[in-house]
Amino acid sequence: MKIKYDKTTDTLYVEFLDTTVTTKRLSDDIAVDYDAAGKLAGIEVLGAKHLVSEEWPNRHVEYQEDALAKVQRL
Repeated sequence: MKIKYDKTTDTLYVEFLDTTVTTKRLSDDIAVDYDAAGKLAGIEVLGAKHLVSEEWPNRHVEYQEDALAKVQRL
């Protein structure tokens, strides 16, 4: 998993799979990427400044597998 934040565009991207994707917009600010098999490959959040602290990228990020499984069912 890779987490990227672009200060210039204020975009946060969480990449689960490095692959070719199909993008589905969930709202004006959130898009999800799926691989050819329909598995969640990434999540993009526009206007993400409120989610990212000043210490980024030096902050510790944790995730749980069961939380990812819930997101995959979107």
